[in-house]
Amino acid sequence: MTDGDRLPPAPDVIERALTLARGHDCVVVVSDGSEADVRFANNTTTTNGVRRDRRVTVISFVAAPGAGRGRPGAASDMPAGPAVAVGVASRAGAVDVAELVRASEADAGGAAPADDAMPLVAPPGSTGAPFGAPPALTDLSTLDAVVRPLAAAFGRARSARHVLAGFASHRMDTIYLGSSTGLRLRHEQPTGTLQLVARSADGLRSTWAGVGSSRFDDVDVDVLHERLVRRLAWAERRLELPAGRYETILPPDATADLMVVLSQALSGRDAEDGRSPFSGPDGTTKRGEVLSSLPFTLRSDPAEPGLESIPFLVTTASGTDVSVFDNGLPVAPTAWVREGRLHALEYHRAAAARSGTVTTPPGDNLMLELPGATDPLDDLIARTERGLLLTCLWYIREVDPVTLLVTGLTRDGVYLVEGGEVVGAVNNFRFNESPIDVLARTTEAGRTERALSREWGEWKSRTAMPALRVADFNMSSVSPAT
Repeated sequence: MTDGDRLPPAPDVIERALTLARGHDCVVVVSDGSEADVRFANNTTTTNGVRRDRRVTVISFVAAPGAGRGRPGAASDMPAGPAVAVGVASRAGAVDVAELVRASEADAGGAAPADDAMPLVAPPGSTGAPFGAPPALTDLSTLDAVVRPLAAAFGRARSARHVLAGFASHRMDTIYLGSSTGLRLRHEQPTGTLQLVARSADGLRSTWAGVGSSRFDDVDVDVLHERLVRRLAWAERRLELPAGRYETILPPDATADLMVVLSQALSGRDAEDGRSPFSGPDGTTKRGEVLSSLPFTLRSDPAEPGLESIPFLVTTASGTDVSVFDNGLPVAPTAWVREGRLHALEYHRAAAARSGTVTTPPGDNLMLELPGATDPLDDLIARTERGLLLTCLWYIREVDPVTLLVTGLTRDGVYLVEGGEVVGAVNNFRFNESPIDVLARTTEAGRTERALSREWGEWKSRTAMPALRVADFNMSSVSPAT
């Protein structure tokens, strides 16, 4: 019997907490997770394991003396109402439910009135999954579709004198959400990633490939390995290039590295407060303004085939754009950029009411598309007279939030393209770019396909991106990284 088997059913925990919280509103979230992983190095499997975990969070909404709703110092057209303080308590594993409720109430007792107070989300609302069902679990058998073909890949790697390393992981999270309004929601979220690194025997050449998947039945290890072999062959010729601006091809994974950064800047409140690249004058935003001459769409949709994500909001803390009062709110398909124009920003219900706009919760997947773009990456390479081809980006850090300027490094393969062919590998670079400027300077895009950000893939693995051809990509300095 595992620890997970000894835990009381999540719905029972929720009902007990709600019963103990009588007298005030309450939201309870239970997350039951299981994870299986396999790691490998030096052309052999090294470790594997399975883990289970649980986290229980109680959010108490307690009447508090003081002012009505509204952000301090901000004008508000929301009707005045009773002030509400919020308290949150969270514990892992087998919890003392009564102690957790008391801790949440005590936290609320010391909190200031919430500026995001709204009525809690009420039924009807259902994901179609039975609330009382036990959590879905994963195990090592889920990774069989990866582990079995890896054995053959290891053999090929030894024969070709290169080394494979990496890891595959699969996690299944079952989220239970209940509230004092009668809301009862449940969602199963599978998340998997496979990352492979190939390195030459002398250690001088390396390259990376990764993929996200819900079940691994759509992952072709042989295709990923072939991609690595091809790139190692490209790197047999080594060239040195200076820093500068280069026409650059971003494969889908590198596009994801930058578009996830853009998606994290879609705060409506930050835009209105002048802290965002999407800020307009005098507290306005740039919604409707052109970001790219190409008619890109950047969107999220919890029902996107192959990239399905949680269809309702779950949050255990309020932030700039999400509110604990909105727990259980349906997440709708949203186009953040439509036909090259900024179309939507993130707002929780209270902020949307203040701003006279639409409530827009964040999505848990991200797709970038260009109508009519169907060419594979190889076709973009074949049409390149001279430029750089990247593998992925790494160590991305924000430099200026107002312009969304970021800096970072190239990693595991930068290649020179001349006359439509890859002619060798070049040194790594530090880059300085804004993802918004990258979209504006994109001259061509390929087909949209499943992609895995090397930088952000551990928490944002459900992405689909095209390859991009970008004019004058700023390689600001040569990096000594190998």
